[in-house]
Amino acid sequence: MNFLIIGFVVLSLIGSVMWVMPTKRDKFLASLRMDAKRLGFQVQLVKLVYPREKGLVEPRTLSTVVYRLLRGKIDQQQHRNWNSWRIARCETNACKGLLPGWGWAIGERTMNEQQLAIVNEIIAAVPEGVQALESTPIHVSAFWNEREEKDMLLIEQQLKAMIQQKI
Repeated sequence: MNFLIIGFVVLSLIGSVMWVMPTKRDKFLASLRMDAKRLGFQVQLVKLVYPREKGLVEPRTLSTVVYRLLRGKIDQQQHRNWNSWRIARCETNACKGLLPGWGWAIGERTMNEQQLAIVNEIIAAVPEGVQALESTPIHVSAFWNEREEKDMLLIEQQLKAMIQQKI
């Protein structure tokens, strides 16, 4: 009987330790986010509000991770006149000027044709795991599902292109 109780206690302790140990996915995300910080990203957990999609009454929200690169210093005039925008991968009626499968959450009809061409080049090049892109006078952002580690370098490249093109 004593052996049964001791065995139960030992199994209980082993189970508790296994419960708090990080999973393979947790280790992958920790490593990925540390690499992102080394590249200059700010990583945040946010709620992404999609534009209202075709056939839906209310816009959907998704808890996701956003990878942000700071834009750096821009002059006060540019900061005041900046057209912030956010686009999301979804089917919506607010899609003027964008590639199929993308829609405007913020900033529809605020860009000229040249800026839209640059945005379309960028969204054509971003990985499938990117759910949305955002640009403000402070930062550029990619809302990403963090599936493939190799995608992070491609995201960094596209966000830096947004900064260089000042869109």
